Amino acid sequence: MNEDLLEQLNDGQRDAVVYCDGPQLVIAGAGSGKTRVLTYKIAYLLQQGINPWNILALTFTNKAAREMKERIGRLVGEERARYLQMGTFHSVFARILRAEAQVLGFQSNFTIYDQSDSRSLVKSIIKEMQLDDKTYKPASVADRISMAKNHLLLPQVYAQSEWARDDAQRKCPSVKDIYIRYSERCRQANAMDFDDLLVYTYMLLKNNDEVRQKYIDRFQYVLVDEYQDTNYAQQEIVVLLTKEHGRVCVVGDDAQSIYSFRGANIENILNFQKEYDGARLFKLEQNYRSTQLIVQAANSLIRHNERQIPKDVFSENEHGEKLTLKPAYSDKEESIIVCNDIRRIKRKDNCRYSDFAILYRTNSQSRSFEEQMRKDGIPYRIYGGLSFYQRKEIKDVIAYYRVVSNPNDEEALRRIINYPTRGIGDTTVAKIVDVANTHGVGLWTVISQPVLFHLNISKGTAVKLEAFRQLIEGWIGRLDKEDAYELGHAIIMESGISRDIYSSNNPEDLSRQENLEEFLSGMQDFVESRKEEDMGDQIALGDFLQEVALLTDLDSDNGEDDDKVTLMTIHSAKGLEFPTVFVVGLEENIFPSPMCTNSMRELEEERRLLYVAITRAEKHCILTCAQNRWRYGRMEYDTPSRFIKDIDPSLLHVESERGGGSAVSQMISRPVSRMQNPRPVATQFMADPKPRLIPLRRESPMPQSVIGNIGLKEGHVIEHQRFGIGTVIKVEGTGENQKATVEFKNAGTKQLLLKFAKYTIVR
Repeated sequence: MNEDLLEQLNDGQRDAVVYCDGPQLVIAGAGSGKTRVLTYKIAYLLQQGINPWNILALTFTNKAAREMKERIGRLVGEERARYLQMGTFHSVFARILRAEAQVLGFQSNFTIYDQSDSRSLVKSIIKEMQLDDKTYKPASVADRISMAKNHLLLPQVYAQSEWARDDAQRKCPSVKDIYIRYSERCRQANAMDFDDLLVYTYMLLKNNDEVRQKYIDRFQYVLVDEYQDTNYAQQEIVVLLTKEHGRVCVVGDDAQSIYSFRGANIENILNFQKEYDGARLFKLEQNYRSTQLIVQAANSLIRHNERQIPKDVFSENEHGEKLTLKPAYSDKEESIIVCNDIRRIKRKDNCRYSDFAILYRTNSQSRSFEEQMRKDGIPYRIYGGLSFYQRKEIKDVIAYYRVVSNPNDEEALRRIINYPTRGIGDTTVAKIVDVANTHGVGLWTVISQPVLFHLNISKGTAVKLEAFRQLIEGWIGRLDKEDAYELGHAIIMESGISRDIYSSNNPEDLSRQENLEEFLSGMQDFVESRKEEDMGDQIALGDFLQEVALLTDLDSDNGEDDDKVTLMTIHSAKGLEFPTVFVVGLEENIFPSPMCTNSMRELEEERRLLYVAITRAEKHCILTCAQNRWRYGRMEYDTPSRFIKDIDPSLLHVESERGGGSAVSQMISRPVSRMQNPRPVATQFMADPKPRLIPLRRESPMPQSVIGNIGLKEGHVIEHQRFGIGTVIKVEGTGENQKATVEFKNAGTKQLLLKFAKYTIVR
């Protein structure tokens, strides 16, 4: 039976499986069969006579543990696999803590708080301490406490640490006191949060020799999956359980360590052999997923990282095609190119939409691709997240726009009446609804004439309600005077939404900021493109709302068909694979993230992130970058990502509309400074405790002498700022009404009003 088991492995996998004589680090390159080695090793241990209850396997997801246990059951029988001690760090440690709760002063029926419970408790404490919740945002404080626990910084130690001094410098000196009170309240409630499951397990094993020895004896062999993703606390617990007997096998890939923002510490895997004397290193280097050229290109990229365990991943699959870089003139053309390629490859390979994935650095980048795929009728799904127009901050803004366009919109009015908080609570809203129902009128009618309808509210509430009414009426009065972008921007600023979203710099709020900026960029693009295509000089807020309504209506499509293109962030894509992968937005200030360009450690993680993206691809890997991109109300020029230059040029085919790839090749070879463009608005808040709000910037139309439309004739080839290269088919009209019909290579036929058009004549 042993031989049958081992015959199904390659040489590297077999060596890793049969070695059980001491600490073992298995470096598993992308697509090299990591899960296979773990499952076969556990099966092998069982066949060597170790009882299933004496084997501990720690994973990062319940799904991974479940799938592994099922595979082991098929190899050695479900009965034996059933008794394996296998699960996530948190689930396994929760079982241990329930068994040993009294040692720590807890009852065994303790509650486990999830993230929302933790944030709710932090919010209550901030309120009790009479602290400003704009300075001490509950989510940010809870994240700070969580990160401290992941570093095993208990409340009293935290209060004396560099962390607390950093809080004081950031004008948040009371974080340490909130942390102390939070821990006390959890204990009083006989509750632990997710991070406590790690902290208390560490304390239990560290401070109680008898208990530690009990679990060392019980877990005779310990295996850890995705070791590059472990944080400090997880690593310390593994050391406490295994240092004495050394029967530990950790599996992972330092080249795929991309979760430092969650507390993952790459040093754990890099220093494993220093932590465990005599530890053996095994490398799984054969990639079974990708073609040879994709693997070679990924290797050439990651070699530029200094801090890594050297490996030479190879593939014996078909030779395949080079990576392709497809530069675009704008984010609009980028999405058109990707959608055109999806249709082309689908026809050529006779494959399904589900064989395609579009990977991006930030969630906000999904907008342009969603909109283009809807226009083209390409089905898609957002993996692990919401469609752009279903994200809370976007729905909040749109609700404001809906009320300004139609104050009788009850659903939208309910959503915004107390967001951001303005002291109009649920009780007041219930009274307004009750009066409106009694008189058969809309909510806005009651809000506009509270005295007439005898609305029973206090003077203070009446003042707040009147201020809200005046705010809305002020915007209604501007509907005919300002275009959609000007008024839309004003609503975001004057409503307090911008101040609310920019009052914190935790990862969640940074994502909301990026989404809001992308939304405004989309509005600006909407207004400018319609002017350019002669749909009117004044593009109203109602026009924009109509467009958005058509987009959001499609979000309600819950069809069972799973044949859809997958859109996701690269962080969400780890562990997945697709025949065709598009890695989009490969520009400075996007990828690498501008927040990571001043630290070599962070820059190397960004490079690992691109390595992960490329190695998701089986057959086709297509990279895109845009020369121009709407940002903060203006078209900004971007340079290609420095990482493109890290890929061996012999493994990268660059497509250029000018022929030969010369224009793009020059951009790629251009040296990249640390900060080539101004920092995006979102990152400026990292260093500034006082939020600066998004400035309104408008691009004035380019003078004719600059854009080169003097003497534009049929047959001219033009380079358009957003649509790229196109051929003029027809020119008609005179003066301000002059129009040109242009056939663009990727964007199709467009009719442009020349007084707004932004382009140059190429030939």
